[in-house]
Amino acid sequence: MSASLQELREKIAASCRILAMEGLVDGILGHVSVRVPETNEMLIRCRGNQENGVRYTKADAIRLVDFDGNGSDLMGMYHVPKELSIHGETYKSRPEVGCVIHAHPPDALICGITQLEFRPVFGAFNIPAMRMALEGIPVFPRSCLITRSDLAQAMLEIMGDKNICLMKGHGITVTGQTVEEATVRALNFNILAKVTMQVAQTGREAAPISQEDINELPDLGSQFNDYWAWRYYVKKLHEEERGNQ
Repeated sequence: MSASLQELREKIAASCRILAMEGLVDGILGHVSVRVPETNEMLIRCRGNQENGVRYTKADAIRLVDFDGNGSDLMGMYHVPKELSIHGETYKSRPEVGCVIHAHPPDALICGITQLEFRPVFGAFNIPAMRMALEGIPVFPRSCLITRSDLAQAMLEIMGDKNICLMKGHGITVTGQTVEEATVRALNFNILAKVTMQVAQTGREAAPISQEDINELPDLGSQFNDYWAWRYYVKKLHEEERGNQ
């Protein structure tokens, strides 16, 4: 495998471990994939004979397959996710997407099953998460596993051109152009879900921030919002892993 593909495998593995570290995935559930440029293939987190869970994902669990989950890289030892269609159908229908994450964050789950509305009740605390609330979060109403292309296409129809879809009673699907962007986007949405749930638990009604304050909030750019945040989480992950050795 080329150096660039190996780098992507390492990055996907890091994303999986970060998502687990931050509580968006648990056990053996959840997966991350990346489109391989200029091909109809993707690298995706698979389960192998030595499966230990998403929190312990290593690069060898990231395998190269086509958008339907086929490929010799599985070597008869690795199994693609049952919900591979979430990834494959997204890449087929949305050429701008370079990374797909499927996760099961508990706070988002509770917001979905209780029909809590994601509202822009904070601003500078987390600007990207506030903008998610402003733009609206599409909700796929079914709680089933997305094991077929028709189910994935139904979810994608609800998702539209948005980068986040809340799957009621199930989890979330998040997209981005890069692993860094999609991972940090998922983490920011998790913060929005946490705050939404915690506000509801107070029993109080939180007023949305004013349009005047929204207008004062800058777009800090992908370096600040994505790549610096990604580097923070990678460093946090490595420090935690060293501490557990």
